[in-house]
Amino acid sequence: MAVDVLDTRILRLMIEQPRTSVREYARLLGVARGTLQARIDRLEREGVITATGPWLSPAALGHPVLAFVHIEVTQGRLDEVGEGLSAVPEIIEAFSITGGGDLLTRVVARDNGHLEDVVQRLIRLPGVVRTRTEIALRERVAHRLLPLVESLGREAGGAAR
Repeated sequence: MAVDVLDTRILRLMIEQPRTSVREYARLLGVARGTLQARIDRLEREGVITATGPWLSPAALGHPVLAFVHIEVTQGRLDEVGEGLSAVPEIIEAFSITGGGDLLTRVVARDNGHLEDVVQRLIRLPGVVRTRTEIALRERVAHRLLPLVESLGREAGGAAR
C-alpha cells in the first residue's frame, strides 16, 4: 500500500506519541478529526497498522536473555512443529526461513540455564531434527519502522511534485 505525506505524519505521531487521542492527533496535524479517523481506519484496513497495544519488555518481565534458535525440521513436518512452538511461552516470534535451518525463533529466558531448558523442550518436539542457538549480547538497533515510514513519505512527497 502506498502511503502519502499525511499518512507518514500520522504514523510518525502514532509511533512517537502512542497514548495521544485521535482528537489531539488531528489538532497537532491541523486536519479535521473525521479526516484523521478515516485515514487511520484505512491504514488499519490495509494492514499498515496492525496493533495498538503496548510494547512489553521481556527483560522487565524477568526474561533478560534473548536468543535466536534455528530449528531444522523433518521434511513434511513444518506445520506440526510450528504448532508445537506456539505452546512454548518463551518463544516470542517464529518464522519459516530459507538457508540454514527451516525455522528461526526468537526466544527469551530468565538466565542461561532457563534458555537451555527451553532449547531442550524444543529438541523434544516431534519433527525437530536439531537446533542451533545464538545468544544476543546487546541490541544495536531497536525494533523500528519510523525510518522506513519516513522514507516512504519522502518518496510520496517527491512523487506529488
